[in-house]
Amino acid sequence: MKKVLELSPKKLAAVLTGVLILVLALLAAIFLRYDAAQHYECTNYAFGTYIQQTVYGKTREQAAASAAAAIGDLEDRISLQGEDSDIAKLDAEAGSDWTQLNEKTVSLLNTCLDVAEKSGGAYDPTLYPVASLWDFGGLSSRVPDRSEIEKFLPYVGYENLRIDGNKASLKYHSNAADLSAVENGAACDEGTAAYRSAGASAGLIAAGRSVGVYGRNPGGKPWSIAVQSPQNGKDPASIGSLEIGSGFVSTADSSENSFRSGGVTYHSLLNPKTGYPENNGLVSVTVWYEKSGAAADALARACFVLGPEKALSLAERYGSGVLLIDGKNKIVINGRMQDAFHLASSSYTVKRG
Repeated sequence: MKKVLELSPKKLAAVLTGVLILVLALLAAIFLRYDAAQHYECTNYAFGTYIQQTVYGKTREQAAASAAAAIGDLEDRISLQGEDSDIAKLDAEAGSDWTQLNEKTVSLLNTCLDVAEKSGGAYDPTLYPVASLWDFGGLSSRVPDRSEIEKFLPYVGYENLRIDGNKASLKYHSNAADLSAVENGAACDEGTAAYRSAGASAGLIAAGRSVGVYGRNPGGKPWSIAVQSPQNGKDPASIGSLEIGSGFVSTADSSENSFRSGGVTYHSLLNPKTGYPENNGLVSVTVWYEKSGAAADALARACFVLGPEKALSLAERYGSGVLLIDGKNKIVINGRMQDAFHLASSSYTVKRG
């Protein structure tokens, strides 16, 4: 005869209590996992592009709203479209006086100057006097006469932008600062900072060709950021993805605000030294930088202008990842990108630089 295990009332109560605690723990884990996976998506508009947000956590809607508001404030501070923006005021006082600026604007200018200095001017926040002649993305895009470019090229030089505390100045009357090249990355900076302040658990924000991620992906995997093929009209699909845990991704592509004239395509990635679109064989550059979206934007443009060899050196200096695509469908990546990039197109070949 089998022996039946009998429990005293006290032991039975203890066992049932333990089972109940285990069940409650499992339910809590399931609930927390389910709650963490809940997300809020929204799309706003700023800087002439759509800002897409996906935010996770209990404060997801509040975080997204805070991000949208912060980006709106950023646009008011740095856009040249408004006469009252910090940058418009700075340009209006060029060659005359110092301008008191918002501390966030000063921080952004310092970020731009850092990349300008370390890239030897391959990215330059004072390119506007020449860039405005081309009117990329505007209604009057054209190829300026060489004499026009030669006239204003001497006024392009980041050395003419000076900062002292929360004040800044431009040395000559014809100088002009323009932060449009880094505004999308700066928007991603504002977004991820808002997520952190609002207590969101995680979030992803995309502005134009700039992307920022915050927190750990609720799915438990790295964030997957698509790398699009150069927009040459032949293969606009993704050629692969970047699997990253944190940071910012920015792409500078030769199709940016491009136009055709006389059978030639001109793109807005100007070389600050020549005033003309850079033509070194590269068609697209993607940078992954963990510290700053604005810096990632500036680095992508600088790397495009520098060309493969010097771009790899600049990326190494910043500890950033860089992916370079040339017109022959050859991709060069540095060591930082080696594990992060996953090629998904047989049309391209990858080489470590």
